[in-house]
Amino acid sequence: MMRTRPLKVALLGCGVVGSEVARIMTTHADDLAARIGAPVELAGVAVRRPSKVREGIDPSLVTTDATALVKRGDIDVVVEVIGGIEPARTLITTAFEYGASVVSANKALLAQDGAALHAAAEDHDADLYYEAAVAGAIPLIRPLRESLAGDKVNRVLGIVNGTTNFILDKMDTTGAGYQEALDEATALGYAEADPTADVEGFDAAAKAAILAGIAFHSRVRLDDVYREGMTEVTAADFASAKEMGCTIKLLAICERAEDGESVTARVHPAMIPLTHPLASVRGAYNAVFVESDASGQLMFYGPGAGGSPTASAVLGDLVAVCRNRLNGATGPGESAYAALPVSGMGEVVTRYHISLDVADKPGVLAQVATVFAEHGVSIDTVRQQGKDGEASLVVVTHRASDAALGGTVEALRKLDTVRGVASIMRVEGE
Repeated sequence: MMRTRPLKVALLGCGVVGSEVARIMTTHADDLAARIGAPVELAGVAVRRPSKVREGIDPSLVTTDATALVKRGDIDVVVEVIGGIEPARTLITTAFEYGASVVSANKALLAQDGAALHAAAEDHDADLYYEAAVAGAIPLIRPLRESLAGDKVNRVLGIVNGTTNFILDKMDTTGAGYQEALDEATALGYAEADPTADVEGFDAAAKAAILAGIAFHSRVRLDDVYREGMTEVTAADFASAKEMGCTIKLLAICERAEDGESVTARVHPAMIPLTHPLASVRGAYNAVFVESDASGQLMFYGPGAGGSPTASAVLGDLVAVCRNRLNGATGPGESAYAALPVSGMGEVVTRYHISLDVADKPGVLAQVATVFAEHGVSIDTVRQQGKDGEASLVVVTHRASDAALGGTVEALRKLDTVRGVASIMRVEGE
């Protein structure tokens, strides 16, 4: 039997995502009510520019006083899609204090202060859901914290930023340079006017922190995530990748150490074999590859950004939170019981592709090989090309720690025969 009193929803932010949330709530009102067991009512919309025309939204619902809206006391669920740290953090905690549950898409805030927000939700018997914070419409957080709750996740490897994937895909398939591909992404609306958060890996790092925390039942903050952008990736890197049967992706990688006693989280460009499922992810799409003990390998794929996909994830959370509200219950909160420490990048073990500019003369390869051996980094393959006294030397290693590789590169730079280290790239997914 459906309850007649509607559940009241306050919407914080009415940009691309917020306006789509409001539209779906209106056009799918009957379906949402049937799925929840009660109608949902948009009770207020907090915005910065009230004069802007917002089609389909009753102007009487619009306010610039977000604090007053969340303090009303009759709000059941607050949907936060304004982003950033403040005022979002204060508004969310205030919503809990005044009896509301929260649905958020705020990856930056959750990566920085997720533990405190979960604690505040628990203190007030409220829900905090955030499926839309990581991969748009792709169901990922709920499978990790519910469907795989009885399994042991060992690794999460994914493309979690559509802008960077579009750029790298264009460089791979058309031979375009980085700037040319970025310009096209900007023209098509995939990249912001200031693309720093995307191309320097900040966006992906926030998502990696959230994923690692859920996957490994441990607290992982944004500061724990190693981050390296993709602005230095070149056409020469792609040419080398193709010779190895690989392509290049900006990856978020969260994994347990081999002894299971710690975890790492990192974001950086990497070569992956063309046979790996992530290699075929094109355009602005996202995909996340999960490896666990019982389930084996799982892949989640779909649009990772945009108004409609992100709003879909928000509405999915809204339905779940409203159902909990009707049942007088709350869903899963923070699970950090494992409390595994987060190791630094130096502990990461993987393969490497190193391109060196060297003098084209006898003995160079032997010198370079000696440096690798002295630092305990085993060479898998070497490729050398030379002309007119200059040469390039491409070395692909076996698995080694990042610390060992760093020491090797530092020593290589000191060799008189090494003119420069043109590129260093990790090789993943093998």
